Amino acid sequence: MKQLIYIAEDEKNIRETLQRFLENDGYEVCAFETGDALLGVFFEKRADLVILDIMMPGTDGLTCCRLIREKDNVPIILLTAKDTEYDYVNGILQGGDDYLTKPFRPTVLLMRVKALLRRVEMERGGDPLGRDITVGDLRFSGDEKRFFCREKPLALSPNELKMLLFLMRGEGKAFSRDELLTHIWGYNDEVETRVTDETLRRIRSKLSLADSKVQIETVWGYGYRLRSDGGSK
Repeated sequence: MKQLIYIAEDEKNIRETLQRFLENDGYEVCAFETGDALLGVFFEKRADLVILDIMMPGTDGLTCCRLIREKDNVPIILLTAKDTEYDYVNGILQGGDDYLTKPFRPTVLLMRVKALLRRVEMERGGDPLGRDITVGDLRFSGDEKRFFCREKPLALSPNELKMLLFLMRGEGKAFSRDELLTHIWGYNDEVETRVTDETLRRIRSKLSLADSKVQIETVWGYGYRLRSDGGSK
């Protein structure tokens, strides 16, 4: 069965080019002119991956991303004409899994699509990240793909979940920022370093609100490590 991809892009030439390119690579593609049109279909028939232009009339791409992310962990790629660190960080923190700045080559988008779909398949299969794990008062359910703090669910974005799980599996070990970037996003640069720091800040905040005793320490000049013995951050 072909994997289904939804695209919301108000520029007709870009929309049709991406649709043809992905279809030629064997994907089933439904393209929409607005985010509202995509949302109306998505919640009736889930796609395997979603591509959203950020600047669209009506419901913009970031809002679409947030609305989808409230109910589903489908991989989301954001497209934008803006090339600033703020826009990149904001897009990722709204729940986007990847971010491309226009203009870009369709081959680059295809590479990102394949990487995200491959990651999903690994998580569904025999990947060790799908196993249950408990550290201190935190528990990850591999079946539900959710975290619990003293059996109360934690609301985490997909990237927050992956990062916390990676740190938990290496409890007590210090990980560099480059290691975290490569594990979560598959590549790294100066902007992604900012995203990593902000993602960890949000995880810490959520653990604090849940009154968890598990803490994420900053290893100054290197990176981060997770501890369950109450060590200071």
